[in-house]
Amino acid sequence: MRFVKILALIFAVSLQIIGCRDDTPRAKSGSQVSADLARAKDGAGQQQRVNSDKLQQVAAFWGPMPTGVAVSRSGRVFVNFPRWGDAVEFTVGEVKDGQVVPYPNLDINKFNDGQDPARQLVSVQSVVVDEQDRLWIVDTGSINFTPIKPGGAKLICVDLKQDKIVKTIDFRSSPDAVLPTTYLNDIRFDLKRGSAGLGYITDSSDSGPNGIIVVDLESGEAWRRLSDHPSTKAQQNFAPIVEGRPLMARVPGQSEAYPKIGSDGIAISGDKKTLYYCPLIGRHLYSVSVDALSDRRTSDADAARTVKDLGDRGYCSDGLETDRKSGRIFLTDYEHNAIHVRNADGGNDRVLVADPRILWPDSMAAGEDGMLYFTANQLHRQKQYNEGKDLRQQPYSLFRIPIEIGGSETAMAK
Repeated sequence: MRFVKILALIFAVSLQIIGCRDDTPRAKSGSQVSADLARAKDGAGQQQRVNSDKLQQVAAFWGPMPTGVAVSRSGRVFVNFPRWGDAVEFTVGEVKDGQVVPYPNLDINKFNDGQDPARQLVSVQSVVVDEQDRLWIVDTGSINFTPIKPGGAKLICVDLKQDKIVKTIDFRSSPDAVLPTTYLNDIRFDLKRGSAGLGYITDSSDSGPNGIIVVDLESGEAWRRLSDHPSTKAQQNFAPIVEGRPLMARVPGQSEAYPKIGSDGIAISGDKKTLYYCPLIGRHLYSVSVDALSDRRTSDADAARTVKDLGDRGYCSDGLETDRKSGRIFLTDYEHNAIHVRNADGGNDRVLVADPRILWPDSMAAGEDGMLYFTANQLHRQKQYNEGKDLRQQPYSLFRIPIEIGGSETAMAK
């Protein structure tokens, strides 16, 4: 009997050793990170907080839900509200003293059927400030995910010094790049390529091919890359876990269905050599060579050979961003109400901030003030995911967090 007890003790100790958490960041798999985050609860089952005391609410939105955010060099903050069913008075706005006003003016934001979609803002999905301190507006041209209105899908550049539109790229001239099923999502820039630079836009369509759209900012010509490539597609038969429940399409009268939203988050490295991206529905992060995307002499097959699967992170992201100074990558984590940060080489994933108020962190923008701005819009509580019931609770939020507070890999696992 004593021998049996000794064997049992040895077995128990062995299990403890095997089960010990590996503190080496690179050795931790996505499933381990996911398990760590899932265990980040206190005794009452409430989410523990990481750097919550540093989290600041910049603005509260009591109207439509926001998606994108952009910050100029001087600290001006812009947001956008896509027309997804909410009553949207203006689809792009500037935050001033905690309030939002239409930008660049109200007239261009007022789109109604019968107006020219090419001359109005139809439904803006994202806003981004480039390195020349210009605001770029990505207009999907689609209201509530219906087919694109002729001339509605476009890219608009605003000179922030004059608050004036200085360029409009109408994607009707590139029908092979922007398809009838395309949903223009987010954009990043490399202004040193070509005569005026290039933009890279994710196509996150849930009903057609996904991919990366490259646009010449001088000529307006656009072309597709990685069209329907596996890395740009939603993970098959997969449902993210948000607020403890699988995210599924739940429409009254229809069977539950896995969401199929593809390439969404996008970021470009500080040296402009690598583009990072991820599908909205999926836990893998990918990278691809910017040289391969931008050189039209490179075949799409050759460009696809430069794609790297950076692994299962253990969480899904909506928005991605890079810090221009250090090249670090920031990733939203809508499954765990958190923002992560990774080194420029993609390693050492750690939690920058986690807080139960961060309900579906969407898009991010790194400001010159050393703050990371991001929206939280409760996207998962929309009625299409909840049997026709809108479970969102206003206000939605624009938050910011200091970038240099670092991040905690271990705090979420305590």
